[in-house]
Amino acid sequence: MRTELSDSFGIDFGLFAFNYMPDVVIEVCKAGGLGVLGAVRFTPAELKEALDYIEANVGGRPYGVDVVMPAKTEAKAGMDVASMHTMLEDMIPQEHKDFVESVLDRYDVPKLPDGARQNRDLLSWNDTEAREQVNVSLERKQVKLIVNALGPPPKDVVDQAHEAGVRVAALTGRKDHALKQVANGVDIIVAQGTEAGGHSGDIATMILVPEIVDAVSGTPVLAAGGIGSGRQAAAAYALGAQGVWTGSMWLNTVECGQSDIMRKKFHEAKSQDAVRSRAYTGKPARQLRTEWTDAWDDPSTPQPLGMPLQYMLCSEALERIRHAGREELMGTPIGQLVGSFAETRTVAETIATLLADYEKTVSSLPRTSSKEFSS
Repeated sequence: MRTELSDSFGIDFGLFAFNYMPDVVIEVCKAGGLGVLGAVRFTPAELKEALDYIEANVGGRPYGVDVVMPAKTEAKAGMDVASMHTMLEDMIPQEHKDFVESVLDRYDVPKLPDGARQNRDLLSWNDTEAREQVNVSLERKQVKLIVNALGPPPKDVVDQAHEAGVRVAALTGRKDHALKQVANGVDIIVAQGTEAGGHSGDIATMILVPEIVDAVSGTPVLAAGGIGSGRQAAAAYALGAQGVWTGSMWLNTVECGQSDIMRKKFHEAKSQDAVRSRAYTGKPARQLRTEWTDAWDDPSTPQPLGMPLQYMLCSEALERIRHAGREELMGTPIGQLVGSFAETRTVAETIATLLADYEKTVSSLPRTSSKEFSS
């Protein structure tokens, strides 16, 4: 699985792994891949602490940071976070607040107990905090990749990363979007098929990857969406990718720290149970289907709000659901790969299995020649 791209990062193979848990990032890097920390859940100060922890445990190896700078959002660029929060909070209709409470009442979800820690309701899906996260990341010599997950990163951010000697990657689900990102100076395109967890488009990985590889000739492409085995990685390379971008597979690892309820749901889920819904962030995002997503996807109910209003509306409700352990409502962004989840393994075991499967797959491919097809 070594390629020119993986060699340029000084990693052992072309495995790029996205996760929001620092321990997953650490173990991927130690095993020879490039771990990428999802920063959206962290404040800039918390991100600094997480990067300190990674660098204390990763043994000098390179890693990356994924930020979210959406092309379209209700948040305004340049506003301080407190003012932005107040402005956005005022934009949430009472009808939507009432609907959330009606769903929670239907399933007897109690209020959070006194003193319970609540999640942030304004994640870093905004220009102000995302730029601060970029600044924090670029201070680190071991950060070798900045990734943007929603639309092309701003040109000045790309230039800032390049000045620091850091490459920039961006996720895309369409050829025309990939071309815009390359024109903006992005170094690596992550061609993400609809099978992927989280924000994804409509085009399948098998179609999207070679389409983008041909369109952005000369720019390295990582294949994403439905990749969690050596067979799938081998297919990605056959399509012209120089590596694979993986996400969902790490949710089923020991280091990701999922609850017993979520692990049970993962192991019982089918591929079709990962649905695209606006219930989580306001943008179409593939996630585990639950009675919560069903409630929001019902055309007779209020339509989900735009980003980041939908998450602000639902963040406390989702924490109440988790705290109460209401299994029928508990979900997470995840791709169609969930249908192949079985036992939960460590990151190291997961990578070893993938590499062995890759070698077995490549060595067992049929050996044919053009003469056989023309005869």
